[in-house]
Amino acid sequence: MRRAVCPGSFDPITNGHLDIIARASRLYDQVYVAVMINKSKQGLFAVDERIALIEEVTAGFGNVVVESFHGLLVDFCKQRDIPAIVKGLRAVSDFDYELQMAQMNNGLSGVETLFVPTNPTYSFLSSSLVKEVAQWGGDVSHLVPEPVLTALRAKLARD
Repeated sequence: MRRAVCPGSFDPITNGHLDIIARASRLYDQVYVAVMINKSKQGLFAVDERIALIEEVTAGFGNVVVESFHGLLVDFCKQRDIPAIVKGLRAVSDFDYELQMAQMNNGLSGVETLFVPTNPTYSFLSSSLVKEVAQWGGDVSHLVPEPVLTALRAKLARD
């Protein structure tokens, strides 16, 4: 079985993330979405909320498993016999950082990283940008899946 992982914080998952996951799900038998736990960073959504949203918006793919992780991504990969990491690249500036990470991960464990160019429609898109625009009342309906939009609006209405 060919396995890959798409890692990230996904706070929240965007249409750009979903595009990369969808494309990976067509190339691999099983795709793990690894939701990073960063205890030093307060996210808008709790990790369990992110997992539930990702599971909901990827349910139609049929081969996506969503789990959280903390620590080294290569350890997550080793524990699940995952030989490949799939990362989306939005711009050349992403490549510099991601290449260093890919080389480190490969040096630590032999895990390969595959870079997928982001759909140009989403080349500017990030979770941080979505949150900022939404917090100021901007329309992000075209940037996130409907369940995420609903959750985002509910979360921001409470704050």
